[in-house]
Amino acid sequence: MSVALTKGGNVSLNRQVPGVRSVRVCLGWTAGPGYDLDASALLCGASGKVLTDQHFVFFNNLQSPDGAVRHLGADGGGGEGEDRERIEVRLADVSADVQKVVFAVAIYDAARRRQTFGQVRGAYVRLTDADGGAEVARYDVTPETGSETAMVFGELYRNGADWKFRAIGQGYASGLAGIATDFGVDVLQPAPAAPSAPAPAPAPLPPMPAAAPAAVVPAVPKTQPATGSSPVTCFFDPTHGVGSAVVLWQPQWGVPRQVEACAACAQRVQTTVPPFYTPPQAGYPQQQVQPHVPAQQQDQGGRRFGTGAMLGAGAAGLVGGMLLNEALSDDEPRVVVNNYYEDDDDSFF
Repeated sequence: MSVALTKGGNVSLNRQVPGVRSVRVCLGWTAGPGYDLDASALLCGASGKVLTDQHFVFFNNLQSPDGAVRHLGADGGGGEGEDRERIEVRLADVSADVQKVVFAVAIYDAARRRQTFGQVRGAYVRLTDADGGAEVARYDVTPETGSETAMVFGELYRNGADWKFRAIGQGYASGLAGIATDFGVDVLQPAPAAPSAPAPAPAPLPPMPAAAPAAVVPAVPKTQPATGSSPVTCFFDPTHGVGSAVVLWQPQWGVPRQVEACAACAQRVQTTVPPFYTPPQAGYPQQQVQPHVPAQQQDQGGRRFGTGAMLGAGAAGLVGGMLLNEALSDDEPRVVVNNYYEDDDDSFF
């Protein structure tokens, strides 16, 4: 009598068919036009993986290496209630290394055709005695989600000296390749891409010439003292640089004194009639100054003025100017001369 199994249920072959030597695993289903389902068997060792790729029996490998498992292909016309494919197992000839034989069904090219077990009806697996033909057990497979493209229907496994059959009903959305991956089959995996030719090694660079020893440069401080005879800048314009020349400067008002000026200003002071030693300023009328007349030069009448005469005239003009300034100034005079300021104590300039 056949045993109706539910998912996870199992049956002992020795109890159902004492002395059974060979069984047939018959698989069936009903599907619409354009569906192509294929059954397969995986011979696994103690690790749960196939022993080798040759222990994967399917439409491109119809027999296991020991010859104990054979794929019989399609059987009958495929109508409703008829077996679609059958796989025969000669139990006594199965290699001792094989601990179980797993039976699966997959939809061929399911991803491209967009087909799933949701459109497959009446899927089942049944176990029969190959010699007598009697049915030992049957399991009606029901997809759990309808999105499966491959399913493990059941398995034969060793139980000591006995063989048992278990109903599995596990679905895979990744097709037969997903089942193969779980059970360690490489034959269905995509072939690795051919290694690309290695890129040519870059030409070696010419050796660098030995570097010349670096010149020893003394450390230069950030601030260096100004060059010249004096660190004082030009009296008339500090931007002119160092006051390297000492000249006698006679201001328009005040007492003449020595100052340090740059070479250009010193030349200007020495060649200009006193007291206009500052540059002309915009907006202020300037007295036209005649060039300095050297000593011993003739005047219009042909007379010569000696050095003493020139100094006397200058001193007389200086005294007259001071008296006039005293008469016209207030108590604390402050005079603007050509945009420069000058105090009584002569501290500026």
